[in-house]
Amino acid sequence: MKKSLNAWTVEGSLNFEETFAAVSAAGFDGIELNVDSSGVHSITMSTTKEEFAAIRALSEKYNLPVVSISTSLWGAKMSHPDEWEAGRALMRKQLEAAAELGAGGILVVPGGGMNSEYTLAAARKNSIEFMKSMKDEIEEIGIFVGVENVWNGFFLSPYDMASFIDEVDSPKIGAYLDAGNMLAFSISEYWVEVLGSRIGCVHVKDYLRNGGLNSGGTWQDITHGSANWKAIIPELKKAGFDGYLTGEVFKADADMSWPDYYKKVAGEISEICTYAE
Repeated sequence: MKKSLNAWTVEGSLNFEETFAAVSAAGFDGIELNVDSSGVHSITMSTTKEEFAAIRALSEKYNLPVVSISTSLWGAKMSHPDEWEAGRALMRKQLEAAAELGAGGILVVPGGGMNSEYTLAAARKNSIEFMKSMKDEIEEIGIFVGVENVWNGFFLSPYDMASFIDEVDSPKIGAYLDAGNMLAFSISEYWVEVLGSRIGCVHVKDYLRNGGLNSGGTWQDITHGSANWKAIIPELKKAGFDGYLTGEVFKADADMSWPDYYKKVAGEISEICTYAE
């Protein structure tokens, strides 16, 4: 397994070249970029082919592959049919970015926006319909699309996630597993066991519980929380995953320099990678 870093972890004032230089210098094997509404090292809905070419040139210059494309913009776009047009535009931009930059996958977030009108049942039905409507385009482009488990009250069990993926039924649509997002209420390695070969991309972060499950807690640096990486990583290997472990973490120590922080995260991910050996 290899280590990569989501660009949200990088100091926000850095431009693309500074970002690639910093992440490469810290020893990462890859980087995940994001489609956002703004940001000097973010892809946006208006990023051009020429700009993608410049980013790819930086990837090659610093020997730092763009491994996947995330985004902060999904919100309720799958759950609400009146948002589907915007959702399709966002997914197409992510797929374009992945194709132009040589990334293997993108991250999408089903569910969300649930309220008295859009219940969990409606969000699931609408999100599955949305994903099915994009299947042909996704399969033609040939880039993996991973649905992620986030704190939006949608995937509360690995069985929820597995059945969603199976109902969409596409070889190019699977799980973008966040191995930390379930720690407050569940156990990460159990999700890996259930999802198995559906997993195509992985985020790593850590969360320290205040005791047992459903007792609250706080986000922590990787290897400093409740995640049992010695069980999670071998379970990922058993499931056939041998890709990038992408850190999606944020610097909490104001006294630590950014370069030192990147190296710290790289070291933590290198440590958990050893559990695959």
